[in-house]
Amino acid sequence: MTTIRHEAVVPLSAAGRRFDQALAEMFPDYSRSRLTAWIKAGAVTLDGAKAPPRQLLRGGEKVQLEAELETEVELAPEAIALDIVHEDDYLLVLNKPAGLVVHPGAGNSAGTVLNALLHHDPVLAELPRGGIVHRLDKDTSGLMVVAKTLAAHTGLVDMLSRHDVERQYEAIVLGTLVAGGTVDAPIGRHMGDRLRQAVRDEEDGKRAVTHYRLRERFRAHSLIQCSLETGRTHQIRVHMAHINHPLVGDPLYGGGLRLPKGATPELVATLRGFRRQALHAERLAFEHPVTGEPMSFSAERPADQQALIDALRADTAQAGLDEWQ
Repeated sequence: MTTIRHEAVVPLSAAGRRFDQALAEMFPDYSRSRLTAWIKAGAVTLDGAKAPPRQLLRGGEKVQLEAELETEVELAPEAIALDIVHEDDYLLVLNKPAGLVVHPGAGNSAGTVLNALLHHDPVLAELPRGGIVHRLDKDTSGLMVVAKTLAAHTGLVDMLSRHDVERQYEAIVLGTLVAGGTVDAPIGRHMGDRLRQAVRDEEDGKRAVTHYRLRERFRAHSLIQCSLETGRTHQIRVHMAHINHPLVGDPLYGGGLRLPKGATPELVATLRGFRRQALHAERLAFEHPVTGEPMSFSAERPADQQALIDALRADTAQAGLDEWQ
């Protein structure tokens, strides 16, 4: 547990503002909800006295903040290898392999990205969710950004909420698309299965927008690029299934193994052995939450996804050759 102490004077420009609002601007390293909780607990005083969060200010008051940064995460650090593609004093970007759970949950109390992060940097235990600001599904590979300080955490969460973080994915879907498009359909919890999400009406779902572009068309599949305008749970998987082009290998939304007629033995074997959704977070771009520097990262597709693409290309080429024979 770490004790933090700050003193500041309310700027005259904050006259007429609420205490909690002005405090959030004076101490941007901390979230408004955390600051409000400290105000209510008496850890923040105004001219030496407690004040309610909604207290209107006149400007010039002396603010004193003394609070304990309690451990947010109570988990065992684990020496799990991480593929870190960038790290500085405020954040890190990692390339997560498929099969690794990001955050502990029911049945996954160990062996997660968070356990690995706590081993890499124990200070992350003091941040909400250990600095994790967005997730990838267990069987999705690719890039994630993790905050290392409260200032970076607050900034990244704010950028994600404003959709100022560019997240680009590569996916392989069933069926042959002829062009790209946009899926704008609210997503919410599935009515009959708590593990799944589903397209819902506006009252029961949250706004979700996925833009997709065709990269390569195979005989019975398509390679696409997806960009997220929003970040709902399972968004790409749900949206592509909604337009009848589910991701290859998706256990929740793919409808089981589907083998195209006349597929080469190599493609059949590859599809049978591909036991996860064919989804890879290939690009991540944002402004550094502390320095403002433009940041851009990319991660090559993993070997299993490359092998699947190679098998699809060979199958398509073989089909074209057979047509001329």
